[in-house]
Amino acid sequence: MSAPLVWMPFDPAELALDEGSGPPVGLRYEVVDPSRHVPDTVSEVEFYVTPYVFDVRASEVLAEMSSLRVVQTLTAGVDHIRGHVPDGVLLCNGRGIHDTSAAELAVTLVLASLRGIPGFVRHQDQRRWHYEWRPALADRRVVIVGHGAIGEAIERRLVPFETDVVRVARTARPGVHAIDELPDLLPGADVVVLVVPLTDETRGLVDAGFLARMKDGALLVNVARGPVVVEADLVAALESGRITAAVDVVDPEPLPEDSPLWTAPGLLISPHVGGASSAMWPRAYRLVRDQLCRFAAGEEPVNVMTGDY
Repeated sequence: MSAPLVWMPFDPAELALDEGSGPPVGLRYEVVDPSRHVPDTVSEVEFYVTPYVFDVRASEVLAEMSSLRVVQTLTAGVDHIRGHVPDGVLLCNGRGIHDTSAAELAVTLVLASLRGIPGFVRHQDQRRWHYEWRPALADRRVVIVGHGAIGEAIERRLVPFETDVVRVARTARPGVHAIDELPDLLPGADVVVLVVPLTDETRGLVDAGFLARMKDGALLVNVARGPVVVEADLVAALESGRITAAVDVVDPEPLPEDSPLWTAPGLLISPHVGGASSAMWPRAYRLVRDQLCRFAAGEEPVNVMTGDY
């Protein structure tokens, strides 16, 4: 009997995390990007590490993997692939891969927006010296909506800035509010950071009602998924001048040239680069190696996704 086949989007040699080590033994490896080519061995794949950049073909190919047992994504969110995973196949997300990188970007967006960095850049382009007072991050109340691994990483970086962090998750637990408590929490928030997964429950979570509950001058930061925010409602809130926002995710992506978000006042946009930093790949290799070691040993993998989350 041949060894279980693993498809991955990078060279297995990258899994040699320690000197003299290599990829877990007892497995066969093929470097495959299904968006470009689907080898004849597709029916033999038992462990599939998906490409980081989403492509529909990379998800649709799951239907051809008749021997599949585990799907490992390199993304924290699995909304793009969940519906393609056959019954009985374990779906594991990339929890831990993007905590550092996404948290850095979230804090960067908060600081850049509060301290007016986009305006400084524009003034520099115009050779214009424009002096102004801006709100600091210190002494602000920051509500983190989605207090999972990335939310925790964001909090660890916010605390040294002398902030008051309020934690919100799907369900309440000690020190963490339930998401249905948001109507009472929003009026007291200076900054609201979205880092929830995209589910039926969170799609359209940030609508006109949500935005109306935010205090005047508050900042909304979205590093979750674009459809969590109703675009038209956000644009209306920004045009009113009541709030400002910074978003790393939009819907659709790439953002169309005619989208009103491009010209909405008080909005900072980054092109979904929360995970796109040098911090990603070492953590991705570490997680994949650990998962494959578990798989080769017949052990249960970690990060198994259950329910809507």
